[in-house]
Amino acid sequence: MQDFIYKLIEDGTYCIMEYKGDEANVAIPDTCCGAPITVLYDNLFRGHSEITSLYIPDSVTDIGELVFAGCDNLRQIKLPSQLYFLWGMSFARSSFEEIIIPDRLTSLPPFAFSDCKRLKRVVCGSGIRKIHSWVFGGCNNLQELVMGQNVEVSPDAFKKKEKNLNPL
Repeated sequence: MQDFIYKLIEDGTYCIMEYKGDEANVAIPDTCCGAPITVLYDNLFRGHSEITSLYIPDSVTDIGELVFAGCDNLRQIKLPSQLYFLWGMSFARSSFEEIIIPDRLTSLPPFAFSDCKRLKRVVCGSGIRKIHSWVFGGCNNLQELVMGQNVEVSPDAFKKKEKNLNPL
């Protein structure tokens, strides 16, 4: 079963507010009532350990906080090409091995991939200009980070915050 709760937002597109489901392979619909889905709201899939793969339509521009946090069996995900906003802890404690950051995204927020124990490879799109503190903290298997030459990387990007107030 896959059931989503939607909210119409000011620009005439839809935000997915809530997910009720129990399937391993989840597909977010491209539209609701004929309008595109553009926002995945905070905590949307948080703790859904049954999810192993997830399809996100390219219309999604904004992924909220903790959206995939604790999806500890999430092995396969492709970020949408139109993604412009990614909020903190979006993928904390997920289990994919590789992630490709789309070109429109300009920064990786704090804790975005924290404690992704299986993460081995990150490929940043051409738009990335800043990688914030604690983005990859606890990513002990990270072997390769591909990025442009002019990316500002926080000295704490690969560190785990000592007193992490992470609500997971």
